[in-house]
Amino acid sequence: MSLVSAVVLTGCTGEPAADPDASASASASAPGGGGHGAGPLGNPDGTKPGLAALTMEADKADARKLIEELTTKGRGPKTGYDRDEFGYAWMDTADGVPLARNGCDTRNDLLKLHGRNVQFRAGSDCVVVSMDLYDPYTGKDIAWKKAKAAEVQIDHVVPLSYSWQMGAARWPESKREQLANDVLNLLPVEGRANSAKRDSGPAAWLPPDKEIRCSYAVRFGQVALKYEMPVTAADKRTMLQQCGG
Repeated sequence: MSLVSAVVLTGCTGEPAADPDASASASASAPGGGGHGAGPLGNPDGTKPGLAALTMEADKADARKLIEELTTKGRGPKTGYDRDEFGYAWMDTADGVPLARNGCDTRNDLLKLHGRNVQFRAGSDCVVVSMDLYDPYTGKDIAWKKAKAAEVQIDHVVPLSYSWQMGAARWPESKREQLANDVLNLLPVEGRANSAKRDSGPAAWLPPDKEIRCSYAVRFGQVALKYEMPVTAADKRTMLQQCGG
């Protein structure tokens, strides 16, 4: 998490409280979504900014092939789930994932990766205090400032509670920490959309912007495949439908 100690838990992410002492540095140009960003099929590790819609039939066919690889099982009980089982929020020490141990917490890494016109706290090249963000879930441009931190939240595409119910309860802690801090499983989005999603799978929640739903399904599937995690039959069926299946 950032250098702020207070935390507001909203949706599937912990959001830092406003930092009244933060002062913006000179604007730094960070590559953002440009309104669209990278498509998920060409961004298998999540290190490119944005989430672009898949519109070509060939891409949708490839998307369905990826989703078809997913195994299915019923969603287990939530017994024993706690956010702390996945490490403390936005830790920089989750080895085995991109951007780990770079001296900047995961949340700020994601803001820098996906934001445009990024400004940092004076004297810092880590703590983001303002930026412009294209939210793929709603299709909206957001002019974000740290004073209203919760307007942008970091979504776990595969929610941590969902993963717990689909097998993560039996994983080693190091693997859970990877999932919680892996850029492939993280997107900065409009806070209200993230809060509405909570810990839902695709059968229960999809992004409001219908054009992005196939890409969202692919990203959800990429995470599940990487971590050898099943999804529910209803979720797999819904994911295929979003890509024309």
